[in-house]
Amino acid sequence: MAEEAARLRVAALADLHVGETGRHPYRELFTEIAQNADVLALCGDLTNTGMVKEAEILAEDLAGCAIPVVGVLGNHDYECDCVDKVREILQQAGLTVLDGQTAEIQGVSFIGAKGFAGGYGRFMLTSFGEAATKAFVTESVQEALKLENALRNAKSHRALVVLHYAPILETVLGEPPEIMCFLGSSRLAEVIDRFPATAIIHGHAHHGTFEGRTPGGVPVYNCAFGLAKPGGRPYHMLEL
Repeated sequence: MAEEAARLRVAALADLHVGETGRHPYRELFTEIAQNADVLALCGDLTNTGMVKEAEILAEDLAGCAIPVVGVLGNHDYECDCVDKVREILQQAGLTVLDGQTAEIQGVSFIGAKGFAGGYGRFMLTSFGEAATKAFVTESVQEALKLENALRNAKSHRALVVLHYAPILETVLGEPPEIMCFLGSSRLAEVIDRFPATAIIHGHAHHGTFEGRTPGGVPVYNCAFGLAKPGGRPYHMLEL
């Protein structure tokens, strides 16, 4: 009984894409989540184009969420070059933004990084050729290093990895093959599999597949908003 009582219920959700004309777009959903979960984990693309106004609209709904909220930013949140202000607004509303950091909540380590693209397995892009290609690969490597540093700092044997980009090919299947290499990178899974992790959540691949596993066997869940999930709700519930 004591072990069961110690389990933490996490609602995982990605790709909110809040626009500048929204009016409390997630207030009711966040209220529902707070009644059913202990923590809300957001997997990036919280705004549609990274505008300050979009962040302010989301912040109004986040401020009313009665449980801890952790998350990462996504590529859409960087679009307008206002990411520092977007981050500040969301943090002031109660969101713990993870960018290579770890947050400890009730005995669970939440380990977060945005991640980046680059492809999967033997088709992963390598640092060869033009400077632009090398810069692209460097960004992918740097995000993996951020994640590795955060994993090293995790204090609990129960660890949830929060990403925006997908760490495995399986959870982007269903997207057009031509864009799969832009939806994530095996570098992320390679790092995670060197550390103990309970599960991984991500978004970004709106038309991907809900569930997969890393080569090391860690469960991976694609929590993109419009993707079908068990229970029929926009979020996925995990017990850790």
